[in-house]
Amino acid sequence: MKYLIVGLGNIGEKYTETRHNIGFQLLDFIAAKNDLSFEQKRLAYIAESRFKGRKLIYCKPTTYMNLSGKAINYWLQKEKVPISNLLVVVDDLALPFGSIRIKKKGSDAGHNGIIDIIESLGHQNFNRMRFGIGDEFSKGRQVDYVLGKWSAAEKEKLPERIEKMSEAVKSFVSIGIDRTMNFYNGK
Repeated sequence: MKYLIVGLGNIGEKYTETRHNIGFQLLDFIAAKNDLSFEQKRLAYIAESRFKGRKLIYCKPTTYMNLSGKAINYWLQKEKVPISNLLVVVDDLALPFGSIRIKKKGSDAGHNGIIDIIESLGHQNFNRMRFGIGDEFSKGRQVDYVLGKWSAAEKEKLPERIEKMSEAVKSFVSIGIDRTMNFYNGK
């Protein structure tokens, strides 16, 4: 059984450790913890591992956030991963910093990466893990906030939250989306 775990983000040094790149940060954490390395392949950086007899394909699209759907669609088809085994990790302004919400489907909530994925797949029925980045910005400063670096207080709490997200990925792969949602949402 195969799973595609996609961390959304933007490539390039200036986007490293920004709020918008939490998906990349999670996959980099998982790779470091499991001694994996990403290889640049078609439309994405890809790493692979096995967990409980399952093949996990970690995907960091190189298409930039707003065109993430192209990479996801390609890797779903190339690896023949069923849509039920896709998990997209994304930042969310509507959630308080550090909170995690896992959903089986939903709207784009104004997130350009999710908008593109929905357009590429032709539906919104895919699993996603939303990571709260809060909304501590003044009017008209949303883009600066999202593309801004983590604050010192956020950086201090981030490792524990990323560890929790990595546990949620393992849970998704081993016990499924429903039980994972029950266990991790609201915690």
